[in-house]
Amino acid sequence: MLKSFLHRNLIEAGCDEAGRGCLAGPVFAAAVILPKDFKHPILNDSKKLSEKDRNILRPIIEKEALAFAVKKVGHKEIDRINILNASIKAMHMSVKGLSLLPQHLLIDGNRFKAFGSIPHSCVIKGDSIYASIAAASILAKTYRDEYMLKLHKKYPYYGWDRNKAYPTREHRDAIKKHGRTAVHRMSFRVS
Repeated sequence: MLKSFLHRNLIEAGCDEAGRGCLAGPVFAAAVILPKDFKHPILNDSKKLSEKDRNILRPIIEKEALAFAVKKVGHKEIDRINILNASIKAMHMSVKGLSLLPQHLLIDGNRFKAFGSIPHSCVIKGDSIYASIAAASILAKTYRDEYMLKLHKKYPYYGWDRNKAYPTREHRDAIKKHGRTAVHRMSFRVS
């Protein structure tokens, strides 16, 4: 069972990103503040859930969360500032977009830059430990997947309806055959 909080008496927001390792498209990040008593039997790290389960959980999280925000940083900005900085920027944007000011941030991973004066804790594999980070991972992933499905209609050769622009063999082979699109990250090696 995922932990509900790190600090019982603080308003905590869980933060996570999706699309960091992709060859195309934006990186998405979400920040989620859940009620302290929020529980759901299938809530977990988005990577451990099926697409169907993620899509079941998304409206539940959106309805039950005290606040949530999802933001993206595009491929050109990723190329300009690098993927780590773009991921952190997207997380900052999502925290800024919350309708409720958090008193502490739970960040998935081991790298983050302070957001104003709000204290934060970096938690490796945090999306498998804290409910709010797991919820953020699900929102970031489902919003990004939805975005990539729209891009797939414009660029059907790359299989983004299946690989969501991750560096699968199918995606790499399509780049060799058709070249890169206008939404590929030019700073990422494709071979």
